[in-house]
Amino acid sequence: MPRATRITVMLLFAAWVVDYIDRTVINFALPSIGEDLGLDHTQQGLLVSVFFIAYALVQVPGGLLADRYGALRVGIIGLTAWSVFTGLTALAWSFSVLLAIRFLFGLVQGVFPAAAIKALAERSRPEQRTTAAGWTNSSNAAGLLLAAVIAGVLLPTVGWRVMFAVISVLGVAVILAWRRWMPEPLVQDEPPMADAAPSAERRMVLFSPALLGFAVMFFGYDVLVWGVTAWTPTFLHEQRGISMAGIAFAAVPSTLAAAAGVVLGARLSDRIGGRPRVIVVPAMAFTAAMLFVLPRAEAFPLFVLVGTVMSLVAGLAYMPAFSVPLRALPSSYIGAATGVIIFGGQLAGVASPLAFGFITDHVSYTTAFETMAIGPLLALLAATVVPQTADAFRAMLARRTAAAVPSKERLP
Repeated sequence: MPRATRITVMLLFAAWVVDYIDRTVINFALPSIGEDLGLDHTQQGLLVSVFFIAYALVQVPGGLLADRYGALRVGIIGLTAWSVFTGLTALAWSFSVLLAIRFLFGLVQGVFPAAAIKALAERSRPEQRTTAAGWTNSSNAAGLLLAAVIAGVLLPTVGWRVMFAVISVLGVAVILAWRRWMPEPLVQDEPPMADAAPSAERRMVLFSPALLGFAVMFFGYDVLVWGVTAWTPTFLHEQRGISMAGIAFAAVPSTLAAAAGVVLGARLSDRIGGRPRVIVVPAMAFTAAMLFVLPRAEAFPLFVLVGTVMSLVAGLAYMPAFSVPLRALPSSYIGAATGVIIFGGQLAGVASPLAFGFITDHVSYTTAFETMAIGPLLALLAATVVPQTADAFRAMLARRTAAAVPSKERLP
């Protein structure tokens, strides 16, 4: 990889770590918040889901803003704003106030993902983008790990309010690093997608079945991630009697395994030229089966072992949801296009934590885990029908553009 790509990966890695700490530390704090504010499981699930409602709403607008005003500018604004709302979480005195803060937090953090992917695309070659993005997105697991460690140390000592106030300052260091060391974009030779005018071409890309298929794939993957991740700490605390500190530190192997799976899946995707079917189908089939095993693992060490293996295999399917579009699209379209894919994942973040909590309240934890298998199965099905290579993706877009764009909108 060029030096500019490697530096960009490191800077984005740091930003994503802060993103995931701020976003997911609430998963470990839910029992304390629920006890403090008198919330049931459904209300606790709504605290997670409302973030994703807002987060999902701004994915495509955030990508369009990044394409128009620049990835770094939009990314820094988002990072600054979400750090402020992380700090404000500590001041919430009721369920309704906390719900509003989480919604606003989701809005401002939601502009970041597409801007980050666009910044990376501008500083990497198309044939290396999935691998570079895989290293960047392995930070998700690192952020989860650090969130677990921070929660394990701060929750039993200073409480959830002080914990949110402390972590709100992490974004400042990342902002300073971005402004100091982020390299300039690479000079790239990227031909236009088709012969349509730019506005018409962009619409064809964003609303194409090809791109929406990858959004569905990411939705299915994130049903698993956000449903299970949000509720596992509470499940272990309530059903197994494990302390939150013990749960936090036991998350280390599964989060490291998830990071390894993301990187490995990204490298495999670049090695085979995309072809998500090859990776996603077996990985998601195995993961769906493990969701029936996990809640029945009575011994805590066995639960950790099953969760770790499941996290490793599931992680393989993360980057294949982006691999073909990243290889096929010019960097000028990456912000909005990846915003569409991420939007699919965030819809899962809205639905799965709330559904998990509702099913837990009305049926059982075991049934809630099993219900999450719908996500991996949906991702598996989507992976079988989306274009498998960059050439196939561009060809599908070209046919759609030729059929849908009026002749007067075509370029001479």
